Amino acid sequence: MKIGLFFGSFNPVHVGHLVIAQAVLNETELERVWMVVSPQNPFKQKKNLLREYDRLRIVELATEDNRDIEASNVEFVLPTPSYTVDTLLHLSEKLPSHDFSLVMGEDNLAHLHKWKNYEAILEHYPIYCYPRLGKAEDQAMWEKYPQVTRFEMPYLDISATRIRNMIRKGKDVRYLIPDGAYEYLKKEEFYSE
Repeated sequence: MKIGLFFGSFNPVHVGHLVIAQAVLNETELERVWMVVSPQNPFKQKKNLLREYDRLRIVELATEDNRDIEASNVEFVLPTPSYTVDTLLHLSEKLPSHDFSLVMGEDNLAHLHKWKNYEAILEHYPIYCYPRLGKAEDQAMWEKYPQVTRFEMPYLDISATRIRNMIRKGKDVRYLIPDGAYEYLKKEEFYSE
């Protein structure tokens, strides 16, 4: 099976993430998308993150009605911070019958050269990348990585940071987060401080 790994803190997951996951399924030959909840991204500070199991539960609730998109906790058993190359190697060893690919935004592609063993990732794993809203297209960057497959998606200007800030201010985020995930966030009073 061809599986796209969409890594993220998902702090919290929102409809923009799900639009990306569905778009890559619609626009490529990938058969499934696993939304990999990262306990600790080496480029982000942990202090602002919900516990990884809470973030995983939110992703599970957000994806429960789509059999082609699912939450993954694979990085929970790996050392932190989480390095994509280590996760890819772990999955390839444990599940050799699957073909794994990466799903990422253009902003991540711009910083790919900073990733641990990024050359090995480029050599052994396909990458599917979407352009980011409001960013001038960096043609040189796309030319630098000709092996990366670009896919198009509807643009939504939604971010987890904006959602967290809205919750802290007592604003309603009900249509920015899928229903089950929204109800869970509200019940647990996450991000409300």
